[in-house]
Amino acid sequence: MKIIKNPNQLQKICIDLLKKKKTIGLVPTMGALHNGHISLIKKSVSQNDITVVSVYVNPIQFGPNEDYNKYPRPIEQDIKICKDNKVDFLFLPTNEILYGKNFSTYVFNDSLSKIMCGVTRPNHFQGVTTVVSKLFNIVMPDRAYFGLKDYQQYVIIKQMVSDLNFKTKIIGCPIVREKTGLAMSSRNKYLSTNEALNASIISKVLIQAKKEFTAHKPIISIIKDIKNNLSKITDCTVEYIEIREAETLKEAKENTKNIVIAVAVRINKVRLIDNIVCKK
Repeated sequence: MKIIKNPNQLQKICIDLLKKKKTIGLVPTMGALHNGHISLIKKSVSQNDITVVSVYVNPIQFGPNEDYNKYPRPIEQDIKICKDNKVDFLFLPTNEILYGKNFSTYVFNDSLSKIMCGVTRPNHFQGVTTVVSKLFNIVMPDRAYFGLKDYQQYVIIKQMVSDLNFKTKIIGCPIVREKTGLAMSSRNKYLSTNEALNASIISKVLIQAKKEFTAHKPIISIIKDIKNNLSKITDCTVEYIEIREAETLKEAKENTKNIVIAVAVRINKVRLIDNIVCKK
């Protein structure tokens, strides 16, 4: 595995690989790699000749009162995980080299970025789409892999790829969970043992909501039940409960067949998101 910090160097390598008809898979991450990330890496390795993993805590997707400075950065552990899982290139850019002094161009989805997580994190998805578009231009991957825990992000990036004519195919990979059912996240490290146990109830609430949807219970009643069940979790504050069309994130109607039920909560100060996709 080669570690590369310079985007121009990585771009030249990828151009040469594409000339040799090699397929390239990209796994964009912010590091603090866990089994969810490893599942993405393994998928890429199985489907491509070359796998590139980026580890970069992207400052422009964090709000002013969010956890950018304390976000976990166990880089030596991340390097070992990438080596152990047959990554070919690990991209470790710095803020200075990726954005530069006079950076002033951003990529923004005008509609999908304003709902759900975008309500309380208004600049978050602009930061995500900007850095992902930069990674796509540097690596030129045939496929890029994203976990479906960040479901809104997945839909936004698919839309960006379509709108801006990127050649990259977006591969959404299933949520990987702890044994308790808690969706794996780098932010889980912030939770105490009791908080993590309480947070594991979120997935059970979503499973119950899925059963209600398949049993044709009205959407408004499902949302009410989710809210009531989440309110029983100790130190839990609900940020949003959304039931939307799975493909477009438009508000679901009673006759919608494929939906995503998504929630964002805070367990004390730790913000967690989770979702479940349902079909009638």
